[in-house]
Amino acid sequence: MYEVKKRFEISAAHKLDLDYDSKCTNFHGHNWIIDVYLQSETLDKNGMVLDFTHIKRKIQDKFDHKVINEVVPFNPTAENLAKYICDELAPFCYRVDVQESQNNIASYIKDDVKIKLL
Repeated sequence: MYEVKKRFEISAAHKLDLDYDSKCTNFHGHNWIIDVYLQSETLDKNGMVLDFTHIKRKIQDKFDHKVINEVVPFNPTAENLAKYICDELAPFCYRVDVQESQNNIASYIKDDVKIKLL
């Protein structure tokens, strides 16, 4: 099994739609750190799981210096973004970690991979 990991740092703003009072319902920004994990049993004709440049184009170029609410059609929580990013990198991506700040990280891990890794 081959595995690659790519890390992005993205500066972007968002606001959350919440059913309770929170300062996060106001537009605010983060310097997000996003880690994507990809696996494949085989490599492509260039000897890669997926070219790092292609990963960058699909994710970093889409979100960096943007208002995330204008990019995605859902409430842009870190959890929702992690799943969305994983789906964008299918079928190779099995895990995404989205860090909003130093102590706030959300992860999405595909169910079938969780079972396989146990």
